[in-house]
This record gives sequence, structure tokens and C-alpha cells, in this order.
Amino acid sequence: MILVILGTQDKKFPRLLEAIDNEIEKGTIKDRVVVQAGQTQYSSNNMEIFDFVPAPEFDKLLDEADLIITHGGAGSILTAIKKGKTVIAAARLAKYKEHHNDHQKQIIKEFANQGYILELKDFQKLEKVLEKSKTFKPKKFESNTQNMVKLLEDYIEETNHVAWYHKYHRIIRYGIFGILSTIVNILSFSLFRKIKIDLTLSNILAWILSIAFSFITCKFFVFNKRKTKWKKAWKEAMIFLVSRILSLGIDMGILYLLIHFSMGELPAKIISSVVAMILNYGVTKFLIFKKEREIE
Repeated sequence: MILVILGTQDKKFPRLLEAIDNEIEKGTIKDRVVVQAGQTQYSSNNMEIFDFVPAPEFDKLLDEADLIITHGGAGSILTAIKKGKTVIAAARLAKYKEHHNDHQKQIIKEFANQGYILELKDFQKLEKVLEKSKTFKPKKFESNTQNMVKLLEDYIEETNHVAWYHKYHRIIRYGIFGILSTIVNILSFSLFRKIKIDLTLSNILAWILSIAFSFITCKFFVFNKRKTKWKKAWKEAMIFLVSRILSLGIDMGILYLLIHFSMGELPAKIISSVVAMILNYGVTKFLIFKKEREIE
């Protein structure tokens, strides 16, 4: 099995997948190919493509893989060579808008010069590098060499400026759309009350609209996996649904409590919706994002 790792950069890297897809079509690659694509949107009938793979599944894929093809992220390369895997690495290039600079070329060159990996410079020559990988014997990883220490220091210095977003961008997006869905909830409630719909029914209808908005936005902008195991998809869907039902109960309870103490309906609705949103965000973040590891 071949595992392809594109990391979590906010830039796309379809060039590498196109090159691999071409070799599959030619018959050069006959193995199963699994891709952790990150932000790269790519469709293929020849590969199993996932945006992100949770840590346990990723580790299992690493152990099963006979060959790793990766971008030039130091994290991805180190993860593979520490397991003694044969690695082919290709740099993201700034001229194709695949990265902010060409630092990955330096990373790959350093690893390749020390005998840890094979470098893919020309994507048209992937077939030759694949052939070479069959007899390539990677050097055993040694983390205490001066060159490796310098390489990692350079990597950390470069990524400190942007890695926080790469690591947390899905959580950030989830929070943003959570706020927007709460706004939809409040505005819908206000509209329904203006047209004299019953308080409870107005709250339920507003909740339905907000959950529809939240589901659609999360599906396409947060959890936009093209392929995922049905058990994981079902689990995430159930967490989403249960957390939203709980949020409705919390919303209702706080709303009626505040109105009971003579607060106006709209201020009470705003407070109840914000509290429900915060609790829902915390539950979902803990259950869905806690164990997910996004490989750099």
C-alpha cells in the first residue's frame, strides 16, 4: 500500500496527486493508494482520498504502508522515517502558490543528502523515482546530528508564524459557523414572534432553521471529507444531532427561566442562545476534535 501525505497547509497541492494518478493510469502503480489530502480538493477513482485522518487510523496506515509519498513538511517526513519507511518527498513551490516560500526544497534536500529519503524534483520523472524506491535502503534515523538539529530549528522558526492556523483552522471555522447559526436562531425567533407565532413553536422553528444552517455549513466548510468510514461519519452525525437537541433543551430552559423573572423575550433569547452555543461548542470540540491529529 502507498500512503500519500499532503499535510495541513492552507495551500493546495494537486500537482503531486495528478502525477500519482497518471502513474496509476499508466499501470506503473498497481498498489492501493491512500491519500491524506488536507486542503487539496482532488477527485479520483484510483485513490482513496481523505481530508484528514485521526491519529489511530493514521498510525495504522503508516504501519501498513510499503511506500510513503509526501510533501516536504518536516513533520510528515520525520513521522515516516522514524518508522523506517521508504519515503519519496516532493516540495511545495511558491511559484505554483503551493506554499508561502520554497523552504520545503531545503528540508527535502537535507533529508535526501543524508540518505533518509528520495527526492522528487521533476514530477514527470515520478516513474523513475518509483523504480528507484524498490531498491532504496533508507538510512536509519538519527535525531542527534548537527544537521538535523539545524533543520528542525529552521522548520520550527518558519512554521511558528502560520502553524497555529493549520493546526486549529477547523476548530476556528466550527466556532465561526456556530456564531452564525446562533444569529440565524435569534433572528428567526424574533421574526416568528413578530408574526404572532407561539413562543415555544417560534423557538423550535428557529432551532430547526439554525440546525439546518449549521449542518450545511459544517458539512461543506468544516468536515468536507470526500470519503470517510461510515462508522466515523455516523458517529459524528449522531454527536452533531444529540448536541443540537441538548442545546435546544438548554435554550428553552434558560429562555423560560429568564422570562419568568420578567426579562424581555428578545434579551432572554439572546442570552439563552449564547449559553447554548458555548456549551454545544465545548461538547462537540471535546468529542470530535480531541483525538484528531492533523499531520503537518
